[in-house]
Amino acid sequence: MPRTCVIVESVAAFRRQDWDRCFPGVIEGWEYYRAVEEAGIGEFEWRYFAVLDGDTPIAVVPAFLTVYRLDSTIQGPIKRVADWLSRRLPNLLSIPLACLGSPVTETCHLGFAPDIDDAEKPALLGMLVAELARLAHGRGIGLMGVKDARDVDATLWERCLDGFQRMAGLPTAVLPLPFKTFDAYLANLSAATRKDMRRKLRAEAVIRIDDRTDISDVLDPIMALYEETVARSDLQFERLTARYFANVLHHLPENAHCVLYWRDEDLLAFNLVLHSPDCLIDKFIGTSDSARDYNVYFLSWMENVRRCIAGGIPIYQSGQAGYGVKMRLGSRLELNWNYFRHRNPALNVLLRLVARGVRLDRFDSDIRRAIDDVKRRA
Repeated sequence: MPRTCVIVESVAAFRRQDWDRCFPGVIEGWEYYRAVEEAGIGEFEWRYFAVLDGDTPIAVVPAFLTVYRLDSTIQGPIKRVADWLSRRLPNLLSIPLACLGSPVTETCHLGFAPDIDDAEKPALLGMLVAELARLAHGRGIGLMGVKDARDVDATLWERCLDGFQRMAGLPTAVLPLPFKTFDAYLANLSAATRKDMRRKLRAEAVIRIDDRTDISDVLDPIMALYEETVARSDLQFERLTARYFANVLHHLPENAHCVLYWRDEDLLAFNLVLHSPDCLIDKFIGTSDSARDYNVYFLSWMENVRRCIAGGIPIYQSGQAGYGVKMRLGSRLELNWNYFRHRNPALNVLLRLVARGVRLDRFDSDIRRAIDDVKRRA
């Protein structure tokens, strides 16, 4: 039976077991994407690409359509220039985009059925990329992209992305936890870091930790903390909603929880976490300014480490920010790559020049160090 490529607007068009079969062990599976679809996250249209063998998906990848603001991932002095331009010429830095990947996952979930061997994957991925080009052409969208392709998949992607420019994305911080006890983890840190953490952990005496799978009664203060945290961030692509947090907990009751950190009756922080036997993912931590007085970020880190060690979870994935602190606490950085190409050749050349000036490794020494480490290992 011939293989065909399809694009659908909801992951519900596939049977859950068929989608998840392409992603063994991945927490952010079919149920997660259903939660995202229903969350009402503005400015995105969701799409799902699949190569079918008969009616069974054998290669799949999520995608989205949006109007991409070029200044959403800019840091440093150029950010001020971009902010000035966006206030005076708001459409100048906004470009319609059709992109493989997801704004609400840290890596592009490219999946294949388990019976697909490596030799077949380039042809199947090539079909998906060709379908992206057809979608962009049909919608009159010039800019095509791939968001946060994992470095381990880079060779496969680059065999199929003819004419695309590559630039560094935000790395994923990963902490291996082969330790039997929490004290063994602490002993693995440097003496200075270990001493600093023991001092910070004294704040646990006055902080109440509340582990939830239902946050309906505290959604308002949680969203206030979310908005406060976003306002402090230099990089922001997506804007999450209250329904996102509630939906993730509802759709993944066995694999998601929200940890609340209280000082008396004041909610200082919340931490949305996904977990499986293989990995714990710190999806989002929202904090108030006063949370720093109680070292709540570090309390949440250690709470997640304890959960991993107690449950025998070998990997703690802690997100795409604050790399210096995370590396001090034992994390390594795994590279992700963004790819883009504009269908207009002249604009494509211009965007390549812009990308060279605003790439993340120019402004973040930790990202630059991760890229240098990969080059040394190659």
